[in-house]
Amino acid sequence: MTIHRMDHAGIVVEDLAAAVAFFVELGMELEGETTVGGRWADDLLGLDGVRADLAFVRTPDGHGRVELSTFRSPATTGPAQQAPVNTPGIPRLTFVVDDIDGLLVRLRAHGAELVGTVARYEDICRYAYIRGPAGVIIGLVEEL
Repeated sequence: MTIHRMDHAGIVVEDLAAAVAFFVELGMELEGETTVGGRWADDLLGLDGVRADLAFVRTPDGHGRVELSTFRSPATTGPAQQAPVNTPGIPRLTFVVDDIDGLLVRLRAHGAELVGTVARYEDICRYAYIRGPAGVIIGLVEEL
């Protein structure tokens, strides 16, 4: 048995429209939106009464996708904890971008917060971590 490809990464968010706007500003393209629920969703997630709105965004090259979802039911128990970057198991998505500085200005308007500083690694790249929708850590790499 082999893996054929990675299909997508998923993030549960509180405000789906705001999360889509954030990732579109990042440079991703909205692929589609849908609502899911029913027995199959209950079985898949191990929850009862699932009703969720989903949006898929993809990278311009079409190889990377992120599923953004918000649950109408069942009710959530609270927001995810915003653990430090070095916490085992903390999810992190990283994207190669053209202009970190300009992108940071645009993403701050969508609630992004810089985790540390923009760091330069030799003559290879500039790298920054930000917190995006639902506190997810997003890496931004600008190749030099």
